[in-house]
Amino acid sequence: MPFSTAIPAFYGASRTTSPAGHAAAIFGAPHGTPYEGIDNRVNEDAADAFRVALAEDSAWVDHWDFDFGGPLLRDGVTIADLGNLPTSSKDGAGNRQLIAGATRRILEANAVPIMFGGDDSVPIPFIGAFAGGPPIVILQIDAHIDWREERYGERLGFSSTMRRASEQPHVKAIVQAGARGLGSARAAEVEDARAWGAQLITSRDIHHKSVDVVLDHIPQGSNCLISLDCDAIDISQMPAVAYPTPGGLTYTQVTDLIAGVAGKARIAGFTMVEFVPSRDPAGNAAFTAARIAANVIGHIARQR
Repeated sequence: MPFSTAIPAFYGASRTTSPAGHAAAIFGAPHGTPYEGIDNRVNEDAADAFRVALAEDSAWVDHWDFDFGGPLLRDGVTIADLGNLPTSSKDGAGNRQLIAGATRRILEANAVPIMFGGDDSVPIPFIGAFAGGPPIVILQIDAHIDWREERYGERLGFSSTMRRASEQPHVKAIVQAGARGLGSARAAEVEDARAWGAQLITSRDIHHKSVDVVLDHIPQGSNCLISLDCDAIDISQMPAVAYPTPGGLTYTQVTDLIAGVAGKARIAGFTMVEFVPSRDPAGNAAFTAARIAANVIGHIARQR
């Protein structure tokens, strides 16, 4: 995978071409399946923005991390950074093939795949690549539920991610946390999601009842794939998204969700999508998102 020499490996990870021997492997997927007339290039530099955000902290990865009560990585656990896939903004089919292939290669190496998008269509082939393995539970943390059958004639775009996931036989449950405000869903999509069995927990529910209202739906001992859309996070902490909306989750609520999943289930995979670097001139939002990914890595390391 291409990797600019000007961009460091992600925090705590080693730049390498192989996931073998590592607990997890990171890769960037700059583009997914495009919609006609919607520019999906606004997210293409997100993965590198996350790498740069924690570049200075990488020198201190062995220091005490108060999110974990110890260093992020321990006991010889290592993380690989494989760079970015050579996706193209308009080649949906080619992009899906690249994403699925990279994910399968990581799974075959017995590592946990971590993907930085890209828009919210990139998780579709990522989720599909888990076919043939143990059943998975999906925790989607997102302001939108993404249950459209199609949009602009495209069934594999970012408004259909959870609809397509629901059609995969290896997906046994879907828990969706953080919905709020207006999204692409209409009454029919909400009804379809609930009829399938998806658990829809709004951002308001979490604010009023704590993250336990989500974690109660994660089966003990399951394999959980976490898919985080950055617009789930409140506009005050995450303005760098296409559709910022007030009332979202805080950094602490998101990291508490990740910690809660790790306490009940195995983190089987992680995706983070929909970050718009051009809306983050100071870099604070990239730092926030990158620290969330670091939390995921810390929990994966402890599960190993």
